[in-house]
Amino acid sequence: MKRSLAQLDFNLLYTLQLLSKEHSVSRTAKKLNVTPSTVSKSLRKLRDWFDDPLFVKTPKGLAPTPFTQSMEQDLSDWLQISRQLLEKHSCDSPTGIQFDLAIESPLLLTIMNELVQKIQQHYTDAKIKTHNWDYDSLESIIRGEIDIGLTGRESHPRSKESLHLLPYFIDFEIIFYDLPVVYLRKDHPALQEEWNLDTFLKYPHINIVWEKCEAWALDEVLSEQGLKRDITLTMASFEQSLFMSAQPNQNMITTAPAYCQHYTKQQHPDLLCLPIPVDKVYHDKLLIPFTLIWHKRNAHNPKLLWLKETIKSLYYIQQ
Repeated sequence: MKRSLAQLDFNLLYTLQLLSKEHSVSRTAKKLNVTPSTVSKSLRKLRDWFDDPLFVKTPKGLAPTPFTQSMEQDLSDWLQISRQLLEKHSCDSPTGIQFDLAIESPLLLTIMNELVQKIQQHYTDAKIKTHNWDYDSLESIIRGEIDIGLTGRESHPRSKESLHLLPYFIDFEIIFYDLPVVYLRKDHPALQEEWNLDTFLKYPHINIVWEKCEAWALDEVLSEQGLKRDITLTMASFEQSLFMSAQPNQNMITTAPAYCQHYTKQQHPDLLCLPIPVDKVYHDKLLIPFTLIWHKRNAHNPKLLWLKETIKSLYYIQQ
C-alpha cells in the first residue's frame, strides 16, 4: 500500500537512524533523553509505516533487516541535508554551530589553536569536537558523524590508502604534499657514519600502526630491493614514536612526515631529521598527499565551504 509522506513524523527517522547505530532500544532512549517505552512506540509506528520489521532481536542486540540496511545511506544523507537547511537561515550571523573534525595527529596540534580562534570569530558559540584520524574515520564521514577529515594518503601504486580507492561519493582536495623523513637524536651514533641506506637499515626502527596496518610505502620500496627494516618497537601514533626517538640512552630511529618538524621543534628539540636515503626514483612512491576529505552531500554546505578554505589558509600561512 502506497503511503503519503505527510503521514510520517520525520522525527521518527532520527529515531530509526539511532536504532541502526545503537542496536538497542535502551541506548537509543538514553541518546534521545526519553524512556525506552517511547522508543518502542516509535519503532512500532515505523514498522507499521514501512510495513517491515526493521529490526530483529539477537543475542547481540537489535539487528537491522535487509530493508533497514538498504536505507542507512539515504537516512544519513537526509539528516545531513536537514542540518544544512537549518543552518542556511542564519548563515549571515551563525550561532550554535557544531564542528566535527578528524585530523591526523600531530598535524591537528600544529593548526588547532589558530583554527579554533578562526572558528569562534566566524561562528559565535560554535562547538568543536576533534578526533584523531583513524581506521574508522572515513566510515564516520560517510555516516555524517564527521564533517571533514584531513589526513595523509599514500602514492605507492600498491597502497590500500591511495586516493583513487576512495568511494565515488567521497570528495577530496589535496592541500599539500609531504615526503617523510627520518627522526633521530642529535647525539645518535648514526650521525658519526655516512648517511646512506646501509646506515639507515643498520639501526633499530620505531614503527607505527596506521589504519590497522603496520607496513607502509617505505616497506614496499625496500621490499622491491630485497631489503627490510629492523622494527624493534611498534607504537600507535607519530607522537609516541617521536617521543621514544627523543629519549636518551637508546639508538632507535623513526620515520614520520616532514611536517612533524613543527611539532618536534616545540616538544622534542633534541631531535633532528634526515632524508630517507633511497634513490630519487623512489621518491614519488613515498610522497604523501595530505588531503581534505568530505562527503559529496556537503559539496554546497556553507559551513564546510568556509571550513575548507580556512584550513587551507592556515597551512599556507605556516609555510
